[in-house]
Amino acid sequence: MLVTVGRIGRAHGLRGEVSVDIRTDEPERRFAPGSSLWFELPARSGSGDGAPAGGTLTVRSSRLHGGRLVVALDEVSDRTAAEQLRGAIVRVEVDVDERPADGEEFYDHQLIGLRVQTEDGSAVGSLTEVLHLPGQDTLSISTSTAGEVLVPFVAALVPTVDLAAGYIVVTDLPGLLEPDAADSADARAAHRDRT
Repeated sequence: MLVTVGRIGRAHGLRGEVSVDIRTDEPERRFAPGSSLWFELPARSGSGDGAPAGGTLTVRSSRLHGGRLVVALDEVSDRTAAEQLRGAIVRVEVDVDERPADGEEFYDHQLIGLRVQTEDGSAVGSLTEVLHLPGQDTLSISTSTAGEVLVPFVAALVPTVDLAAGYIVVTDLPGLLEPDAADSADARAAHRDRT
């Protein structure tokens, strides 16, 4: 199974190194010398058929520089080649049963498809995607009543993840799981205040 571990950013220097926006809690493991990475470039306008390009890369070395991960790859020898990888999503192969070293961490594929319920056991829907946003990870949940609902993946809102039982618990705060209901309640309250 492929797991996303980063996105290639700008070229660094003239010898083909690239900066990487890390999307793993184990960069020292995933970007260790000799590690194989799978990359996929998004389709670019004017590039022919528009299909994404991809392939494998081998890590020659990696280091932190100014708070950013800088990676040298065996297949990339100059700045021009490094710039062509900009924007590529980088993935690694992991065992389906593999877990992150930290027991409080999860791979996306372990979460997608889990049942979502409230603390009292009421069914909410199913988890369809984990969004890795700049501020925090966010869970996309498909519900039968409100369609897609986005919930920040923080302990205060998602207190329980039980992989063995196949569910997560989401705290049912007003407006979180049914945003339209909260908007309607706010509108009714505003109307009462005016009359």
